[in-house]
Amino acid sequence: MPQGTLRKSRNRMIAGVCGGLAEWFGWPAGRTRLAYVLLSILSAAFPGILVYVILWIAMPGPEGN
Repeated sequence: MPQGTLRKSRNRMIAGVCGGLAEWFGWPAGRTRLAYVLLSILSAAFPGILVYVILWIAMPGPEGN
């Protein structure tokens, strides 16, 4: 079960959203990114992009920032 606050990660490629989700769930960041991209493509891309932008805005930055 995820614990703590969901935050953007310092392990980032674009905004740290997928890295933050991976850290929160305890999953590998690379696999989380791949799964997110595949799910976005399979859902006609727009919903995945919209969710990513919303999380980018809503998630607090990494600890120590």
